[in-house]
Amino acid sequence: MWDYTDKVREHFLHPRNTGELPDANAVGEVGSLACGDALKLFLKISPQGVIEDASFQTFGCASAIASSSALTEIIKGKTVDEASAITNKDIAAYLGGLPKEKMHCSVMGEEALEAAIRNWKGLPPLEHEEEGRLVCRCFGVTENQIRKAVRENSLSTVDDVTNFTKAGGACGDCRDQIQEILDQEKGVARPLEEIRPVRGAMSNIERMQKVMKVIEEDIRPRLAQDGGNIELVDVDGRTVAVAMRGACSACRASQLTIKGLVEKTLREQVDPEITVVEA
Repeated sequence: MWDYTDKVREHFLHPRNTGELPDANAVGEVGSLACGDALKLFLKISPQGVIEDASFQTFGCASAIASSSALTEIIKGKTVDEASAITNKDIAAYLGGLPKEKMHCSVMGEEALEAAIRNWKGLPPLEHEEEGRLVCRCFGVTENQIRKAVRENSLSTVDDVTNFTKAGGACGDCRDQIQEILDQEKGVARPLEEIRPVRGAMSNIERMQKVMKVIEEDIRPRLAQDGGNIELVDVDGRTVAVAMRGACSACRASQLTIKGLVEKTLREQVDPEITVVEA
């Protein structure tokens, strides 16, 4: 499993400020369920521009929940101008650090905050055209988003960019474009004879996408027939952590369900070496 700090575990297991904020006057929404992570941030901002309250709704892994929870704690009491200066590094630092493969969760928090502040100011959400050309179609990541992540976090490799933005983590078709952006940011000219590296094993993000799809479209409907449910907690390489919900949570045969149904199905449809454990 991921090497999480105690503070990440605390904010994941006991997240602060969850749910919709009824009297919010600013809302920022980023990500999408199709991409595996989504965050909706609610802010209550006073006429003087002070963030009096904040809450969130998120769909994602432990790091996404912890990062969103931490963000709401960081920004409460700050002015809009002060909050505008907060970056993903501040969120990660507040949590005592995040695994490098999960840094995109803190970036999502920064982007949601920017979107909420734009909403409060009466500005429209940024469109892809304003964010520059679309580089990663799988996750909807633009050139400007990549350049911003590279500059703010001193990224130097394509894998770094994937960890912070998800770009390049699925089909891999955009990895050459990401490398070109990195080279431009570093002022490095690539040799003309350089060829694209062969794609290796399935990335963790790609595996997580496939696991989520199988759980949503196959496993969960089958469990629901008997009043059960399942929650995907995390994907660490070929180890998938789940939590049984509904009737399955109190069932003595839950381990049989995890191994006989969940693990077997994921091995058949995603990766034959997947191991499923109960969180």
